[in-house]
Amino acid sequence: MHGLMMDNPLLISSIVEHADINFQDREIVSVVGDGSLHRYTYGDCFKRVRKLANALAKLGLSEGDRVATMAWNDYRHLEAYYAIGGAGYVCHTINPRLFPEQIVFMINHAEDKWIMIDPLFIPLIEKIAPQISDVEGYIVMGDEDSIVNTNLDNVISYESLIKDESEQFEWPLLDERAAMGLCYTSGTTGDPKGVLYNHRATILHAYALIAPDAMNLSNRDCILPVVPLFHVNSWGSPYGAMIVGAKIVYPGPKMADGETLYNLMEEEKVSVSLGVPTVWLVLLQYAAENNKKLNSLQRTIIGGAAVPESMIRDFQDNHDVFVQHAWGMTEMSPLGTVMSLKHGMDQLSQDEMVNLQIKQGRGMFGVEMRIVDDNQKILPWDGEAFGALQVKGPWVCSDYFKLKGSAGAHTEDGWFDTGDVAKIDPQGYMQITDRTKDVIKSGGEWISSIEIENTAIGHPAIAEAAVIGVASEKWTERPLLIAVKSKDQEASKDEILSFFKGKIAKWWIPDDVVFIEEIPHTATGKIKKTALREQFSDYQSSE
Repeated sequence: MHGLMMDNPLLISSIVEHADINFQDREIVSVVGDGSLHRYTYGDCFKRVRKLANALAKLGLSEGDRVATMAWNDYRHLEAYYAIGGAGYVCHTINPRLFPEQIVFMINHAEDKWIMIDPLFIPLIEKIAPQISDVEGYIVMGDEDSIVNTNLDNVISYESLIKDESEQFEWPLLDERAAMGLCYTSGTTGDPKGVLYNHRATILHAYALIAPDAMNLSNRDCILPVVPLFHVNSWGSPYGAMIVGAKIVYPGPKMADGETLYNLMEEEKVSVSLGVPTVWLVLLQYAAENNKKLNSLQRTIIGGAAVPESMIRDFQDNHDVFVQHAWGMTEMSPLGTVMSLKHGMDQLSQDEMVNLQIKQGRGMFGVEMRIVDDNQKILPWDGEAFGALQVKGPWVCSDYFKLKGSAGAHTEDGWFDTGDVAKIDPQGYMQITDRTKDVIKSGGEWISSIEIENTAIGHPAIAEAAVIGVASEKWTERPLLIAVKSKDQEASKDEILSFFKGKIAKWWIPDDVVFIEEIPHTATGKIKKTALREQFSDYQSSE
């Protein structure tokens, strides 16, 4: 027997309808290409969203067709999110920082019909246009002036496209399992793999992230998502923010500019911000060099890479900003865990609190977690056992786009193997200790490269650190610390190695330190350890 409840599908167009009624006057502020601010309301935004939906319908698109975007965080990109997905198409967000051959692969693999591009990326698209011949046309996200000098075929400006369209649009009643978003992973080996999101998963994910024990978003917040809209749906922030009616501030092309971020936070009274550690390093450096304090910011949610203890303390001690560590993946929409306190934890000492904040947080309803050993035996949540981290839930991918199980990322009993190695403490707080492919096995025991890296960054002479395993006759592998020196700081190898004593297990301490000018990164800012392993393939460990 079924319950007698209405069966309304969970669709992202319902966010538009809800927010347009309840939060019409809430602001959206964006830095645009010339560095100026664009400011308008939710009501203005949704009028343009409906105009864009009408315009897309006239391009001959069918339900499920892919429309790609390659743009910074700004108001037009946000409009595209809702118009494309809400009208029944699939919004394929492309990371412009990827290698051109990867972008070509993704566009062709996705079979994108149209591509919406920021004017800054026109030269990139012009170079690869001959290799993406199935694309029917291009929409440049600007006015008529933005397309004057391009040689792209069948190109139209965004403003011209929507200019004469109606502000009314009848949102289609879609199956909530219909696809609405597509994002490709940017792995260091092999072709990118597509993760195809549906309306149901996206709405459930948005419900989860706004909860008090997750990102804790509300109508009273002003949110600055520095995490790109082309990176896993900006961690779901476009949907969560509009569900609650928060003020939204976008940095446009100034995402890595410390001064711009600081000024936006102060002038717009930003209370919550989301981003990866490298972004916050730039912001904190700007604040320190100019003797400035973050006055309005209350919390920052940091993911994408492990957060160093020094960064957590800098935010707290110098700016009264609480760091919430988070973890997730493209395959998870992306949220998996968020650091939030449990009952009775308000009385923790500062050191106890920092030790908790270093962890990636605890799971939420909607994501199940387990850690397993090499034989798929489930390991205990005792804070000691390391294992392969596996997850499942309604916003976790069941497969990759067009791969039909060939990626081998799922277990026989339906769990997604994240590729991360983790431990989980008795309170449910999870801590990533490595990637499966990066874990160092020395004398049969696992060593966490991430923990060594985070400890190393705590030394004032080290700006960035990476740890890889190098061959050892005696131990099979030993950790090698590869570091970039901080500006105007000096330290010897012996001084760096002595710094580890008492901070990590003695046998984890690297045998050597190698200083280099720059550590290679992937397009999403993660350390590219495959390149480091190749660079140091001939390195011989000192026993």
